[in-house]
Amino acid sequence: MIKNCMKRVNRRMAAPVYLSLLFVLILWFLPSGYEDAVIYQGTDRCAAIVLETDNSAVINNGLIKAGEQTCTVELLGGKFKGQKTEGYNMLTGSLESDKIFVNGDKALVIISYRDNEILSVNMIDHYRIDWELLLVAAFAVLLIIVAGKGGIRAILSFVLTILMIWKVLVPSCLKGANPIVISLVIVLFLTIFIIALVYGFDRRMAAAVSGAFLGIVVTCILGILFTMAFKIHGAVMPYSESLLYAGYQDLNLTQIFMASIYIGASGAVMDLAVDITSAVHEVVTKKPDISWIEATRSGIRVGRAAMGTMTTTLLLAYSGGYLALLMVFMAQGTPLYNILNYKYVSAEILHTFVGSFGLVTVGPFTALSSGILLTKKISDAINAV
Repeated sequence: MIKNCMKRVNRRMAAPVYLSLLFVLILWFLPSGYEDAVIYQGTDRCAAIVLETDNSAVINNGLIKAGEQTCTVELLGGKFKGQKTEGYNMLTGSLESDKIFVNGDKALVIISYRDNEILSVNMIDHYRIDWELLLVAAFAVLLIIVAGKGGIRAILSFVLTILMIWKVLVPSCLKGANPIVISLVIVLFLTIFIIALVYGFDRRMAAAVSGAFLGIVVTCILGILFTMAFKIHGAVMPYSESLLYAGYQDLNLTQIFMASIYIGASGAVMDLAVDITSAVHEVVTKKPDISWIEATRSGIRVGRAAMGTMTTTLLLAYSGGYLALLMVFMAQGTPLYNILNYKYVSAEILHTFVGSFGLVTVGPFTALSSGILLTKKISDAINAV
């Protein structure tokens, strides 16, 4: 009897892992349709070591630099590995996008060539991929050490989320799919699998998913309504106008902005749903005869405690990227009345408070669904049916 129960539990825990691995493999090899961009045809990309620099054509204008930096580089990979050649670093006078290389720097370069002849080498930026991989590997090792098998599942959910966004969401939006609909479907899919990787396919998963998805739907509806009420255009998103100039002028940037609201809040919503579900499950485990009403009340009390920090988490997450902008407002003495009415400030207010609405609603509903699904009497009734 005990062995059979353990086998069922193991199957419930293993099934989402195997399914997630299957989806990861499918998505990994799934073409996005945008791999062979015309502007990158006839080019090779690799890392290069900067051997010498020539700054004679660089024009210094105080804080900014313009002109052209010439670098002698040794190519570290690709078709021309080992060759030494000259690379050109164009400076536009923008501190945000410009970079200056010094001897010994490792750079990412794009090589334009014809047959076996190098035509030009463009210095794109400092090479950071090796440090990025080191950071990711260190995080993965720490996660596994601290969380064990749970850490492996967390890494799997992380990879699945990245691939779903990059291989499904982004290409679908570029091809003209409705961003609101496709984003909602993808977020629901990820919610099911991410929470299933935590709990397996059991009642805890059903309770957490139902609560989380309600919060996401509320965020979606409010995001649409208040985006229209605030008269926010999707061009407020960084780099969004570049899409229009790149030949995608038919894209509805405002709908993409609406979708970004509940995508951004979905992680916090899932987190709160799992916290409440785990708390109710722990209460029911310690007190099996507890009624569903008492279990629900316990979940609501846990949710109330978590909501205060969760809403602040959203505020800090969204406002952290705008610290420099806030400093500009302060330095210029811009009145708060004006600040609150700026479009990009209104957009962040929209993100923060609409996301917080989702968090507030997910708490009681998750507590209710957990109380109903996880208490013994209700579970026995469900099993009897």
